[in-house]
Amino acid sequence: MIVSLVYRVVRQLLAVPAVLLRRNMAKDVELLVLRHENAVLRRQLTSPVRYEPTDRLWFAALSSLIPRRRGARVFPVTPATLPAWHRRPITRKWDYRKRRSRPGRPATASAVKALVPQLAKQNPRWGCRRIQGELVRLGHPVGSTTVWEILTAAGIDPAPRRSGPTWREFLTAQAEGIVACDFVHIDLVGLRRVYALVFLEHSTRRLYIAGVAAHPTGSWTVQQARNLAVELGIRVDSLRFLLRDRDAKYTESFDAVFEADDIRIVRTAPRAPRMNAHCERILGTLRREALDHLLIWNETHAMQVLDSYARHYNGHRPHQARGQLPPLAQVHPTPMATPSTHRLLRTRILGSMINEYRYAA
Repeated sequence: MIVSLVYRVVRQLLAVPAVLLRRNMAKDVELLVLRHENAVLRRQLTSPVRYEPTDRLWFAALSSLIPRRRGARVFPVTPATLPAWHRRPITRKWDYRKRRSRPGRPATASAVKALVPQLAKQNPRWGCRRIQGELVRLGHPVGSTTVWEILTAAGIDPAPRRSGPTWREFLTAQAEGIVACDFVHIDLVGLRRVYALVFLEHSTRRLYIAGVAAHPTGSWTVQQARNLAVELGIRVDSLRFLLRDRDAKYTESFDAVFEADDIRIVRTAPRAPRMNAHCERILGTLRREALDHLLIWNETHAMQVLDSYARHYNGHRPHQARGQLPPLAQVHPTPMATPSTHRLLRTRILGSMINEYRYAA
């Protein structure tokens, strides 16, 4: 009885190491199965395995717990790769190069980079130093070398003499001192024809109706020129050229009226109406907007119609060449915050042939 009990106790004591050994063997077998499964999966991959930073950190941390002779069989990378992964975050942590501000002078503002080519294009004769001076006056303290580099990068020659003015710039500058004149004919109800002498300033597009006559003569034309000089007053000093055709009614006395105010007479070529294109255009506008839609009885009626249209043209009608401003206006009116709350007023010109609109105050 006692022997049987001792046998059982000894057997149970001997079973404990066997169980422990079986557990270690099971772990080794499980690891072998996982390694073989990992090898099978690698053979099926068509592209290299990409590891995230957390995966690299985890592999690098576990590499110190496995002997080197067994690490080559466990890890999917070479032994030198694991320390390299570990050194990378450490290097990034203690690297202060990106934290320091950029050495040297600050970068040029984007507003200055956009302003320099704009000034160069609008002022073809300005060089880099002249543009630099204008920028300093505007509150942008930059150097001439910076302006040079910006112009070069934009494909603009930074030398002072790049190119001459365009035809638009040239004609706009010349228009400041030019006044043109021409005759427009008006057919009355009684099939008679009368003539009106029209003057036009090129710079402001201001229209002057000198007079209407059935048979204009040289002396009549001279008197209209004198009346215009009186109406212009001191503004005549800003005029330098009078552009006219070769009509015989423009006599030497007519030219002398303008030459007395230092205005040079410029005659157009024979049969070349385009040389006086601005005046020809205003005559066409007169016909399209007024004369072609009215029955005019006599010279007095014609003068009334032309005067009414001239007041509308100079004071209200927008002009494309002046940014939709009338000839006598300098700036556009201030936009209303709530225009729908104001009453719209209409002014009838030439019997509702032309309408002018304004908001009530």
